[in-house]
Amino acid sequence: RAGPGPAGRVGVPPPRLSPRPAQSTVCEKIMELLGQNEVEQRQRKVLILSQDSFYKVLTAEQQAKALKGQYNFDHPDAFDNDLMHSTLKNIVEGKTVEVPTYDFVTHSRLAETTVVYPADVVLFEGILVFYNQDIRDMFHLRLFVDTDSDVRLSRRVLRDMKRGRDLEQILTQYTTFVKPAFEEFCLPTKKYADVIIPRGVDNMVAINLIVQHIQDILNGDICKWQRGALNGHGRTYKRPFPEQAESGVLAAGKRSHLESSSRPH
Repeated sequence: RAGPGPAGRVGVPPPRLSPRPAQSTVCEKIMELLGQNEVEQRQRKVLILSQDSFYKVLTAEQQAKALKGQYNFDHPDAFDNDLMHSTLKNIVEGKTVEVPTYDFVTHSRLAETTVVYPADVVLFEGILVFYNQDIRDMFHLRLFVDTDSDVRLSRRVLRDMKRGRDLEQILTQYTTFVKPAFEEFCLPTKKYADVIIPRGVDNMVAINLIVQHIQDILNGDICKWQRGALNGHGRTYKRPFPEQAESGVLAAGKRSHLESSSRPH
């Protein structure tokens, strides 16, 4: 429980450190509060899809660099945007899709794929989900998870050490690729966000508001909200029916995409 802070203000507890990226933990908390993580996959009304699944297949030379921590996974060109776009489009159209499985230890796309069934709401999370305009325009709600830089680095160290990487390589990769790419590519996309969530999963006020919004979509109440937006009382939504971090919600027919952005690879 948070104690009183200076001048009688309520104090905020320190962030919980986890090897999971900020936007991933936010999306998982949303799933938990919606009761969807206990539902059998085929029956889920809400699903999470990660941009990390769409890293490009590396050449032999690129893979050798990746194993040495010398490949930039945080650059927009590291992602297969065409596959990402077509996969989201198919899900929104109610089709079952096969999503690639990426191995972060060997830096390779595996032969095995994950079968993903259509859902009413798609939470799409990743560091650069707002960078590509064609993909960005698919989302009905765009979230930017704003996390302290020290927390992002700590999470990255914990995560990458679990993957067998040594500390020196992790820190070198962070200063050489991750931090510069965040400042050049990820942070500028914050301007596209409809909602900014400071402190990530610790910000339960913001998360509860997002959960209520998704429940409105699932209950069909969002149609009334959208009519209000069209009458000038809110933002309108595009309709194809689809550490700092981004995330998005996408909706089609009754399907929606919610996108969240924040952490680097």
